[in-house]
Amino acid sequence: MWFLSRKGTSGFSASSTAEDVTQGIDGSGLTAIVTGASSGIGAETARVLALRGVHVVMGVRNLEAGRAVKEAIVKGNPNAKLDAMDLDLSSMASVKKFAEDFKSLNLPLNLLINNAGIMATPFMLSRDNIELQFATNHVGHFLLTNLLMETIRKTARASRKEGRIVNVSSRRHKFSYPEGIRFAKLNDPSGYNSLSAYGQSKLANILHANELGRQLKEDRVEVTANSVHPGLIATNLFRHYSFLTGLVGLVGKYVIKNVQQGAATTCYVALHPKVKGMSGQYFADSSIAKASLQANDAELATKLWDFSLDLVRRGSTPS
Repeated sequence: MWFLSRKGTSGFSASSTAEDVTQGIDGSGLTAIVTGASSGIGAETARVLALRGVHVVMGVRNLEAGRAVKEAIVKGNPNAKLDAMDLDLSSMASVKKFAEDFKSLNLPLNLLINNAGIMATPFMLSRDNIELQFATNHVGHFLLTNLLMETIRKTARASRKEGRIVNVSSRRHKFSYPEGIRFAKLNDPSGYNSLSAYGQSKLANILHANELGRQLKEDRVEVTANSVHPGLIATNLFRHYSFLTGLVGLVGKYVIKNVQQGAATTCYVALHPKVKGMSGQYFADSSIAKASLQANDAELATKLWDFSLDLVRRGSTPS
């Protein structure tokens, strides 16, 4: 469709693919972690980063699926450097173990791609007694980022290359609950709406990146944090909503991106030199985009940071 071809300020459009936006970029010597890399845009992000020479560590919940993706990538690109490691973002214990295992490899860490996510699940609590979408999409990535932050900082100093943290959010962040984040009612099943809860978790992704970016600037560290909207993509995120799956099948070819296009903005923000020095920004279609008023609320971002820090210190929500 014509609107998918309109170019933004970056010179790329919604129809640009991850390979398009990273064409000619040499990522040799860089190491990246990509969460949720066993399917969808996570797998494509891992493939394209590896194609550009990046050593990619795939954080996956299903190791068998992750290894299958790794084999497929290496088959198409024998020079690809990839590792698959177990990571369940809904479990703080799993996140901590992943971080410890990664550190034991003594690898640098230039890029952290917080991509994994679930969407519109029925009301459930995680192992840590946190609403499942918030736990998986936000808390797990918040904890992972904190645990790996010193490694990212050290790598940036030693390599003199900018470290980059990318949170994969969604346009759905604009459709959270009216209050944005339900701090006092996070685990309350009454009033729970699966799509609003998804929007809440995606709003949290942006607020997290914004506050982290502010802190990094304040500390004068050469590490950036940004968030991205990949676009509407037909992936297994829709599995809990059969009517959405049907809608995708009906109109998908006209308005929905394919996986190669869906991974473009993530790869652009992770690798492109035009993004150097940009932090606390929200991107869509590989260009800076406008997030919601709530997403740009600095006080809300600080409140979420403190709330999330308390959650990971407790190991669960207060009863």
